[in-house]
Amino acid sequence: MNVDIWSDIACPWCFIGKRRFEAALEQFPHKDQVTVTWHSYQLDPTLPEHYDGTELEYLAERKGMPADRVAQMFDHVTRVAAGEGLAYDFGRIVVANSFPAHELLHLAKSVDAATGGRKADAVKEALLSAHFEHGEDIGAREVLVRIGTEAGLDAAEIAEALDAGTYRDAVHADIAQARALGIQGVPFFVLDQKYGVSGAQPSELFAQALETAWREANPLVMVGQPAAGDGADQDGLNGEVCGPDGCA
Repeated sequence: MNVDIWSDIACPWCFIGKRRFEAALEQFPHKDQVTVTWHSYQLDPTLPEHYDGTELEYLAERKGMPADRVAQMFDHVTRVAAGEGLAYDFGRIVVANSFPAHELLHLAKSVDAATGGRKADAVKEALLSAHFEHGEDIGAREVLVRIGTEAGLDAAEIAEALDAGTYRDAVHADIAQARALGIQGVPFFVLDQKYGVSGAQPSELFAQALETAWREANPLVMVGQPAAGDGADQDGLNGEVCGPDGCA
């Protein structure tokens, strides 16, 4: 079963949603048969490479949100994140365009496709943690190279891909696909190209979605009694069952 996830590195609910989905997937009986694919999405593609200001100032100035409301939102999201084991620090966030980080993610996906690895998962996790927990600049080349190499990518290959814009079109294609699917916010999860889950839903809902999608793709086929003359009831067994009212 395939699960496609659209998210942005600069989206706080995307990290929380990742944790909640992972908790549901860990308990899913068929987790080893689930393939997770990360897709790019940008909440603000017009953001310059670096914004000279804090996250609070960015949301207040560029998004027109009252500063006190932004501060309240930060407090709320920080508490929710803590409940998922994440240590958000909005005061340290470096506001930067996430596009190069998405290019790094696509490089990791291409390596995974060739080797069968899981480098993209490691890169996605590290990027989100760097941005929300450690106040690192996800637009800085040295940060991206370090995150990529720690995930097992080659430093020279990372630099070459970023310099050449090798995965620029792939990032744009993900965003275009999200638009075609009607995705207007992230995180957004698509299970087997049929079931959509929007937002950082509780793990219980993700578990239900996984089970529903799995049953749809793997329906139970009943095997009936052998026909007369084919050995039916040769031992006096007729497929008897026990139920709530007893055995028959």
